[in-house]
Amino acid sequence: MPTILVVDDEPQIVRLVRAYLEEAGFHVVTASDGEQALYVARHERPDLIILDILMPKMDGLEFTRRIRREQNVPIIMLTARVEETDRIVGLELGADDYVTKPFSPRELVARVRAVLRRVQASPQVPQVLRVGPIVLDRSTHTVTVNGQPVDLTPTEFTILETLMRAPGRAFRRADLLEAVRGIAFDAYERTVDAHIKNLRRKIEPDPSNPRYILTVWGVGYRLNPEMEDA
Repeated sequence: MPTILVVDDEPQIVRLVRAYLEEAGFHVVTASDGEQALYVARHERPDLIILDILMPKMDGLEFTRRIRREQNVPIIMLTARVEETDRIVGLELGADDYVTKPFSPRELVARVRAVLRRVQASPQVPQVLRVGPIVLDRSTHTVTVNGQPVDLTPTEFTILETLMRAPGRAFRRADLLEAVRGIAFDAYERTVDAHIKNLRRKIEPDPSNPRYILTVWGVGYRLNPEMEDA
Protein backbone atom coordinates (compact mmCIF):
# COMPACT_ATOMS: atom_id res chain seq x y z
CA MET A 1 0.00 0.00 0.00
CA PRO A 2 1.65 3.27 -1.11
CA THR A 3 2.20 5.88 1.60
CA ILE A 4 1.23 9.48 0.82
CA LEU A 5 2.46 12.39 2.93
CA VAL A 6 -0.04 15.28 2.95
CA VAL A 7 1.40 18.59 4.13
CA ASP A 8 -0.90 21.56 4.72
CA ASP A 9 -1.54 23.96 7.61
CA GLU A 10 -5.29 23.99 6.91
CA PRO A 11 -6.83 21.09 8.91
CA GLN A 12 -9.94 20.93 6.71
CA ILE A 13 -7.79 20.48 3.59
CA VAL A 14 -5.81 17.71 5.28
CA ARG A 15 -9.00 15.94 6.38
CA LEU A 16 -10.53 16.19 2.91
CA VAL A 17 -7.46 14.96 1.04
CA ARG A 18 -6.83 12.21 3.59
CA ALA A 19 -10.40 10.92 3.32
CA TYR A 20 -10.29 10.68 -0.47
CA LEU A 21 -6.84 9.09 -0.52
CA GLU A 22 -7.71 6.51 2.12
CA GLU A 23 -10.92 5.69 0.28
CA ALA A 24 -8.75 5.12 -2.81
CA GLY A 25 -6.62 2.63 -0.86
CA PHE A 26 -3.59 4.72 0.14
CA HIS A 27 -1.91 4.91 3.54
CA VAL A 28 -1.79 8.57 4.56
CA VAL A 29 0.52 10.41 6.95
CA THR A 30 0.25 14.14 7.57
CA ALA A 31 2.15 17.23 8.67
CA SER A 32 1.04 20.80 9.32
CA ASP A 33 4.26 22.71 8.61
CA GLY A 34 7.50 22.35 6.69
CA GLU A 35 9.68 21.35 9.62
CA GLN A 36 7.29 18.61 10.70
CA ALA A 37 6.99 17.47 7.09
CA LEU A 38 10.76 17.11 6.80
CA TYR A 39 10.81 14.94 9.93
CA VAL A 40 7.94 12.75 8.71
CA ALA A 41 9.44 12.40 5.22
CA ARG A 42 12.77 11.25 6.65
CA HIS A 43 11.19 8.66 8.94
CA GLU A 44 8.22 7.43 6.89
CA ARG A 45 9.90 7.51 3.44
CA PRO A 46 6.59 8.19 1.64
CA ASP A 47 5.96 7.13 -1.94
CA LEU A 48 4.60 10.59 -2.81
CA ILE A 49 4.18 13.98 -1.12
CA ILE A 50 1.26 16.39 -1.55
CA LEU A 51 2.66 19.72 -0.43
CA ASP A 52 1.24 23.17 0.23
CA ILE A 53 3.54 26.10 -0.55
CA LEU A 54 2.38 28.65 2.05
CA MET A 55 3.13 27.08 5.44
CA PRO A 56 4.55 28.24 8.78
CA LYS A 57 8.13 27.56 9.98
CA MET A 58 9.30 26.36 6.55
CA ASP A 59 7.43 26.99 3.31
CA GLY A 60 6.90 24.38 0.63
CA LEU A 61 9.62 25.71 -1.64
CA GLU A 62 12.29 25.49 1.05
CA PHE A 63 11.01 22.04 2.02
CA THR A 64 11.36 20.93 -1.60
CA ARG A 65 14.92 22.27 -1.77
CA ARG A 66 15.87 20.29 1.33
CA ILE A 67 14.12 17.02 0.58
CA ARG A 68 15.51 16.97 -2.96
CA ARG A 69 19.01 16.71 -1.46
CA GLU A 70 17.96 13.45 0.21
CA GLN A 71 15.14 11.83 -1.74
CA ASN A 72 13.69 11.67 -5.25
CA VAL A 73 10.17 11.18 -3.90
CA PRO A 74 7.51 12.56 -6.28
CA ILE A 75 5.98 15.86 -5.14
CA ILE A 76 2.61 17.35 -6.06
CA MET A 77 2.34 20.97 -4.97
CA LEU A 78 -1.04 22.04 -3.65
CA THR A 79 -1.52 25.77 -3.19
CA ALA A 80 -3.76 28.78 -3.53
CA ARG A 81 -1.02 30.70 -5.36
CA VAL A 82 -1.95 30.76 -9.02
CA GLU A 83 0.74 32.99 -10.52
CA GLU A 84 2.64 31.21 -13.29
CA THR A 85 5.96 32.29 -11.77
CA ASP A 86 5.12 30.40 -8.58
CA ARG A 87 4.26 27.33 -10.62
CA ILE A 88 7.53 27.51 -12.54
CA VAL A 89 9.63 28.01 -9.39
CA GLY A 90 8.07 24.92 -7.84
CA LEU A 91 8.68 22.84 -10.95
CA GLU A 92 12.26 24.06 -11.26
CA LEU A 93 12.88 22.93 -7.69
CA GLY A 94 11.77 19.44 -8.65
CA ALA A 95 8.00 19.26 -8.13
CA ASP A 96 6.28 16.76 -10.42
CA ASP A 97 2.86 18.36 -10.59
CA TYR A 98 1.00 21.43 -9.40
CA VAL A 99 -2.64 21.69 -8.27
CA THR A 100 -4.27 24.99 -7.33
CA LYS A 101 -6.96 25.54 -4.70
CA PRO A 102 -9.88 25.13 -4.91
CA PHE A 103 -9.37 21.70 -6.41
CA SER A 104 -11.27 18.52 -7.16
CA PRO A 105 -10.29 15.77 -4.68
CA ARG A 106 -11.06 13.16 -7.33
CA GLU A 107 -8.74 14.87 -9.81
CA LEU A 108 -6.04 15.03 -7.15
CA VAL A 109 -6.38 11.28 -6.52
CA ALA A 110 -6.18 10.69 -10.28
CA ARG A 111 -2.97 12.71 -10.47
CA VAL A 112 -1.51 10.79 -7.54
CA ARG A 113 -2.27 7.50 -9.26
CA ALA A 114 -0.84 8.73 -12.56
CA VAL A 115 2.44 9.83 -10.98
CA LEU A 116 2.77 6.60 -9.00
CA ARG A 117 2.04 4.45 -12.06
CA ARG A 118 4.96 5.84 -14.00
CA VAL A 119 7.29 5.90 -10.98
CA GLN A 120 6.54 2.42 -9.70
CA ALA A 121 6.15 0.62 -13.03
CA SER A 122 9.35 -1.27 -13.74
CA PRO A 123 9.96 -4.02 -16.29
CA GLN A 124 10.70 -7.60 -15.31
CA VAL A 125 14.04 -7.53 -17.09
CA PRO A 126 16.55 -4.67 -17.27
CA GLN A 127 15.93 -2.24 -20.10
CA VAL A 128 18.87 0.03 -20.79
CA LEU A 129 18.84 2.98 -23.19
CA ARG A 130 22.15 4.41 -24.43
CA VAL A 131 22.61 7.56 -26.47
CA GLY A 132 26.12 8.96 -26.64
CA PRO A 133 27.43 9.42 -23.08
CA ILE A 134 23.97 9.01 -21.51
CA VAL A 135 22.90 5.63 -20.12
CA LEU A 136 19.41 5.21 -18.67
CA ASP A 137 18.50 1.98 -16.88
CA ARG A 138 14.76 1.57 -16.46
CA SER A 139 15.09 -1.46 -14.16
CA THR A 140 17.12 0.44 -11.57
CA HIS A 141 15.73 3.88 -12.42
CA THR A 142 19.24 5.28 -12.73
CA VAL A 143 21.01 7.57 -15.18
CA THR A 144 24.71 8.08 -15.80
CA VAL A 145 26.46 10.62 -18.02
CA ASN A 146 30.05 9.80 -18.99
CA GLY A 147 29.90 7.10 -16.31
CA GLN A 148 28.92 9.52 -13.55
CA PRO A 149 25.56 9.01 -11.78
CA VAL A 150 23.00 11.79 -12.13
CA ASP A 151 20.14 12.29 -9.68
CA LEU A 152 16.90 13.01 -11.51
CA THR A 153 13.40 13.58 -10.23
CA PRO A 154 10.76 11.11 -11.46
CA THR A 155 9.46 13.66 -13.96
CA GLU A 156 12.93 14.46 -15.28
CA PHE A 157 13.64 10.73 -15.64
CA THR A 158 10.44 10.19 -17.63
CA ILE A 159 11.12 13.12 -19.95
CA LEU A 160 14.69 11.93 -20.59
CA GLU A 161 13.49 8.36 -21.18
CA THR A 162 10.90 9.62 -23.67
CA LEU A 163 13.52 11.58 -25.58
CA MET A 164 15.98 8.67 -25.52
CA ARG A 165 13.44 6.27 -26.96
CA ALA A 166 13.53 8.20 -30.23
CA PRO A 167 16.77 10.16 -30.60
CA GLY A 168 16.43 12.86 -33.22
CA ARG A 169 12.65 12.96 -33.09
CA ALA A 170 11.13 16.36 -32.33
CA PHE A 171 8.74 16.00 -29.40
CA ARG A 172 6.06 18.60 -28.89
CA ARG A 173 5.65 19.97 -25.39
CA ALA A 174 2.21 18.34 -25.37
CA ASP A 175 3.82 14.94 -26.09
CA LEU A 176 6.18 15.33 -23.15
CA LEU A 177 3.40 16.54 -20.86
CA GLU A 178 1.36 13.47 -21.73
CA ALA A 179 4.35 11.23 -21.02
CA VAL A 180 4.92 12.64 -17.55
CA ARG A 181 1.27 12.98 -16.56
CA GLY A 182 0.10 9.55 -17.67
CA ILE A 183 -3.33 11.14 -18.00
CA ALA A 184 -4.61 14.17 -19.89
CA PHE A 185 -4.76 17.40 -17.90
CA ASP A 186 -4.49 21.00 -18.97
CA ALA A 187 -1.03 22.39 -18.24
CA TYR A 188 1.12 25.32 -19.21
CA GLU A 189 3.74 24.66 -21.86
CA ARG A 190 6.34 26.36 -19.68
CA THR A 191 6.12 23.48 -17.19
CA VAL A 192 7.97 21.36 -19.74
CA ASP A 193 10.50 24.14 -20.28
CA ALA A 194 11.19 24.19 -16.53
CA HIS A 195 11.89 20.45 -16.45
CA ILE A 196 14.09 20.66 -19.55
CA LYS A 197 16.04 23.48 -17.91
CA ASN A 198 16.64 21.25 -14.88
CA LEU A 199 17.66 18.32 -17.08
CA ARG A 200 20.16 20.42 -18.98
CA ARG A 201 21.61 21.73 -15.75
CA LYS A 202 22.19 18.17 -14.58
CA ILE A 203 23.41 16.41 -17.74
CA GLU A 204 24.85 19.02 -20.12
CA PRO A 205 28.57 19.94 -20.05
CA ASP A 206 27.48 23.55 -20.60
CA PRO A 207 23.75 24.05 -19.86
CA SER A 208 23.82 27.51 -21.45
CA ASN A 209 24.94 25.92 -24.74
CA PRO A 210 23.11 22.58 -24.81
CA ARG A 211 24.54 19.76 -26.93
CA TYR A 212 22.39 16.85 -25.78
CA ILE A 213 18.82 18.16 -25.48
CA LEU A 214 18.20 20.50 -28.40
CA THR A 215 15.40 23.02 -28.84
CA VAL A 216 13.26 22.66 -31.94
CA TRP A 217 11.89 26.16 -32.37
CA GLY A 218 8.13 26.31 -32.67
CA VAL A 219 7.80 22.62 -31.79
CA GLY A 220 9.54 21.44 -28.64
CA TYR A 221 12.68 19.40 -27.99
CA ARG A 222 14.73 16.52 -29.36
CA LEU A 223 17.67 14.45 -28.18
CA ASN A 224 20.78 14.87 -30.30
CA PRO A 225 21.41 11.41 -31.84
CA GLU A 226 24.99 12.35 -32.71
CA MET A 227 26.11 13.61 -29.32
CA GLU A 228 29.62 12.79 -28.23
CA ASP A 229 31.20 12.28 -24.84
CA ALA A 230 32.22 15.46 -23.08
